Amino acid sequence: MNEAILGGLLAAGTDPADVVATVRRAERAAELAERYRGIAAIAGEEEADNNKLAATGSAVVILGVKPVGIADLAREISDSLAPDTVVVSVAVGVSLAQLEAQLPAGQPVIRTMPNTPAKLGRGVVSVSPGTSCTPEQLQAVKDILRSAGTVVEVPEEQVDALSAISGSGPAYAFYLAEAMAAAGVELGLDRELSLLLARETVAGAGFMLAEPGADPSALRKGVTSPNGTTERALATFDEQGLPAIVAAGARAAATRAAEITQQLG
Repeated sequence: MNEAILGGLLAAGTDPADVVATVRRAERAAELAERYRGIAAIAGEEEADNNKLAATGSAVVILGVKPVGIADLAREISDSLAPDTVVVSVAVGVSLAQLEAQLPAGQPVIRTMPNTPAKLGRGVVSVSPGTSCTPEQLQAVKDILRSAGTVVEVPEEQVDALSAISGSGPAYAFYLAEAMAAAGVELGLDRELSLLLARETVAGAGFMLAEPGADPSALRKGVTSPNGTTERALATFDEQGLPAIVAAGARAAATRAAEITQQLG
C-alpha cells in the first residue's frame, strides 16, 4: 500500500528529490531506489534515526507500519516534526485521538483508510482530518492520495463502516470470483477455464461499474432478461438470503474494526 502511494505520487509529478522512504531491510531500500530513481530510500540498524531523519523538514509524513507499531513510531518521530508537518496514518483501527496523543499538541493529523486496488491506481482512500488540520493541509494530502484512486472525506465515526465496504470489499469480490470458478467446475468446466471465466467476468463488471454515473442496480437489470437464465440465478440468490449474508458480513467487519481500535487504546 505504501509503495502504491509512493508510485502514484511520483507519477503525478512530485520531484523524486523531495521524497524520503524508510524501510527495515537494506535490500528493500536498494530495490526502491532502483525502481524510483531519485528518491532517498534508507534502511539500517538505526531504524529510529532513519525515521527521525525522514521526518525532519518534511511537509507530510505518512506512517505505513502495522497498527500495533503506530504509537511507537509516532512517539519516535515527534521531536523531529515541524509544527505544521501533517502526519498521515494508513493503519486500520488507529483513531485520531490515539495518534494525536503520541504527538506534540496541535500537530496536524489525518487518518486514512485505503484499499488494495490502490496498487493499480483504482483504489478508494478515505480521509478524516484531526482537530488541528487546516483545510489547506487536508487538500494537499487529498492531492497526494488521489494518485491511488478515488479519495472521499468522511467523519471519523464512519470509518469503521467504510472499512467494511471499501476496505474489506476487494476480498468480497475475490471471494465471489472463487465461488463462481468452483461452480463452473461443478458444472463440468475445466478448472483453469472456469477460473479464467470467473476472473475476467468479475474484472469486466468492475470496469463497467467504474464508468461515470454507473448504477449497479441499473447494470444488473440491463443483463437480466425476463424469465431468462440470469433472472433465475438472481432469484435463487435472493431465496438463499445472499443480500442478508453480505449485510451480516459487513456488520461483522465493522464490529471487528471497532474492536481493534479498543485493543490498541
